[in-house]
Amino acid sequence: MSRIKSWLSRTALGVGAVGVLAAGFAVGDGWEAFGRRATGERRARMERSPQWKDGQFVNPQPIINDNWGGVGMLFERAFESTPTAPVPTAPVDPRRFDTPPATGLRVTWLGHSTNLVEIDGQRVLTDPFWGERTSPLTWVGPKRWYAPLLALGDMPRVDAVVISHDHYDHLDHTTLVAMKAWDTRFVVPLGVGAHLASWGIPEARIVELDWWEHTRVGDLEITLTPARHASGRYLLDNNATLWGGFALRGPTHRAFYSGDTGLFPALRDIGERLGPFDVTLLEVGQYGKPWPDWHMGPEQAVAAHRMLRGRVLVPVHWGLVNLAPHTWTEPIERALVAARAAEVTITQARPGESLEPEAPPAPARWWPDLPRQTAEENPIVSSQME
Repeated sequence: MSRIKSWLSRTALGVGAVGVLAAGFAVGDGWEAFGRRATGERRARMERSPQWKDGQFVNPQPIINDNWGGVGMLFERAFESTPTAPVPTAPVDPRRFDTPPATGLRVTWLGHSTNLVEIDGQRVLTDPFWGERTSPLTWVGPKRWYAPLLALGDMPRVDAVVISHDHYDHLDHTTLVAMKAWDTRFVVPLGVGAHLASWGIPEARIVELDWWEHTRVGDLEITLTPARHASGRYLLDNNATLWGGFALRGPTHRAFYSGDTGLFPALRDIGERLGPFDVTLLEVGQYGKPWPDWHMGPEQAVAAHRMLRGRVLVPVHWGLVNLAPHTWTEPIERALVAARAAEVTITQARPGESLEPEAPPAPARWWPDLPRQTAEENPIVSSQME
């Protein structure tokens, strides 16, 4: 999650946060990165959404925060929350994508929530982040741990770019500006298209969806699914745009990408209406006990995978930037433990590696063995889950 209000506190900028933000406005650094608010027919469509209430988008299960606990975590940093040695990554040869996946479904994880999903002849890129920082400012904010593994200019043809919400680690201004000439479809939740249009992406290439709405790219159906999260790129635009996950359904295969979400009951509805899924790409990192409704955490991601009727779980939203006070390897360690206990098939490639879920490799440890908290020591339990 990268809404500035939460992002500033979770990256220990503390009391100086408001000053930093004000300085950014004053000198213009980051102004374009803030994006634009929706107006006209775009705004009118948002206001007709069942998710719109009292001037903003809302969750069916409201998010509950432990604000004092969050303040206390400002002073708690996990041992090695940022890597002290280079993260092992796999080189990405663009020629890899000249050969279609033998099984018809292949996932290449590029770090955090960026994945190239090749499914039934179509290529879908999720939440592309090629920027240096998850921030509107060029000189402060969480910084990526390794350079992009594949230059944007070397990317294979992409049929659709899907963006789950407008937080900075999912909607990166510099990346989208570099993509504005791409001959592709940008599929986003309601309101997010205003940001893209302000950065020069033609309206004709932008498709905005409400929950449960879908669009087609070739034979692939892309559906925006509910999620339990929030949006906003500066202090005054909280929840002014919608958020969601994506179900990708081709003639033969089905994949699900969660975006950012806490655990919520409608995950079961998604599984029943749009599943079962050959692969689920679920966020497992950047969690904290004071904000259990913002992100699922590893154990609840495994529960969500089962609710979605998934076959193979691929953890995402970790391994590139630090947005929460846990050891950087803790999300995958806890996800593996939870998956084994639930008898869920899980796999985890190195950043830059590709895998085919129909023949998933067993997780091979490429990350260091670091001290960490267990699920029992630091449980993440979303509220309002019966």
